[in-house]
Amino acid sequence: MAISVNTNVTSMKAQTNMNKASSSQQTSMERLSSGLRINSAKDDAAGLQISNRMTSQINGIGVAMRNANDGISIAQTAEGAMQESTNILQRMRDLSLQSANGSNSAEDRSAMQKEISSLQTELTRIADTTSFGGQKLLDGSYGTQKFQVGSDANQTISVSLTDVAANKIGNNAVSGVGTKFGVEAASALTPGTTGDTLDVNGKSVTVTAGDGAATVAKNINASGAGVKAEASVTTTISAMSSTDVGKLSVVAEDGKRDSYDLADYKGDSEKLAADLGKAGYDVSHDTDTGEISITAKNVNGIEIIATAGTAKLGGGTAAASQSKAAELSLSSSDDFTVTGTHVDEILKSASATTVSSSLNAVSGIDVGTSEGAQNALAVIDAAIAGIDGERADLGAVQNRMSFTINNLSNVQTNVSDARSRIQDVDFAKETAELTKQQILSQTSSAMLAQANQLPQAALSLLG
Repeated sequence: MAISVNTNVTSMKAQTNMNKASSSQQTSMERLSSGLRINSAKDDAAGLQISNRMTSQINGIGVAMRNANDGISIAQTAEGAMQESTNILQRMRDLSLQSANGSNSAEDRSAMQKEISSLQTELTRIADTTSFGGQKLLDGSYGTQKFQVGSDANQTISVSLTDVAANKIGNNAVSGVGTKFGVEAASALTPGTTGDTLDVNGKSVTVTAGDGAATVAKNINASGAGVKAEASVTTTISAMSSTDVGKLSVVAEDGKRDSYDLADYKGDSEKLAADLGKAGYDVSHDTDTGEISITAKNVNGIEIIATAGTAKLGGGTAAASQSKAAELSLSSSDDFTVTGTHVDEILKSASATTVSSSLNAVSGIDVGTSEGAQNALAVIDAAIAGIDGERADLGAVQNRMSFTINNLSNVQTNVSDARSRIQDVDFAKETAELTKQQILSQTSSAMLAQANQLPQAALSLLG
């Protein structure tokens, strides 16, 4: 090898190796001091992009878990208030049952109504004041809100809350005399309905020509429309005498007749009332006038086929065939509609193709009379069912959010693990690298010193 003074290649190579060792040493020290393998884009451009995307997901999941917990808290707050509303309604139901008893005087029922009125006020107060973070929950203003329970857009769970004030809950009902149901006729019972397909709260119900109220009620109840249907007939039997000849019949859903031969009673209305009561019908008897009041449920109607005598059904004529068709009543804790070409035959006497329910609200309950107490039970039961439905929805949402939180926690853990493999430094590996570079740096320095002595060999040649 030639001896050169101007260019010391050996020294230059030693300098290069020493600079590399120094640079690598600085990189290792930076990684060990920060704990990160990627401290800038130059360390790993692709890895930086991937790890940042994972960081967005991890941070978003953390926020989503907090959001879901807030949703659970809101649901628990609303559900707790509804529990107290249910307790109030149960007390109102007890008072209604107590008031319906014949042992109570007008003063007794008035005292019960005072407590009912106080409870009605408290129901509304609870609905108006229940809030979470200043936001009212049960006064109808909350509506449906979406909770962000994911790290990306539109990953939401909806929570709906309705107004549970006393004037907003109760029994949504449709009842009334149609052109074929609930009417009296001077003939044997023949419902004579026209064939039709009804839409009851979005469910189809087929009405076959000639169906009675009990049959239509059975089909509505089986449709899954969330609407309770009941057929009932209320009428009077009066002016009985020993000359009566004929039959009084209660017509069942299948057309069978529960019949009573009037000739057997010889005008004894008390005995007839007793026999009707034993058969399970709601019966009362006026001993002064001999008039019998009868209500039969889940039947198509009541008829008298008379050949002689004075017995009279409702507004009918004595000693003649007469009948009264059962009336159809529909109820639900939610509002609903009934649509059909011939819906006027079964629910409304006026021509109509759509009938909408109306609310019998808890705020309107009055147990000051026995009849009012009886009517209150249907309203309260529907209100309890409505609130129970709301609470069931809230319970389902709470469980759903709990499962969501568990899943988010699992995802966050695994994504963090993946990010760590990309972004975090392996201390064992990096300390070994640091030691290696420190040794190379020292040896490079030593070799550089030796290389710098090589040009001095030229002096010995000048000797």
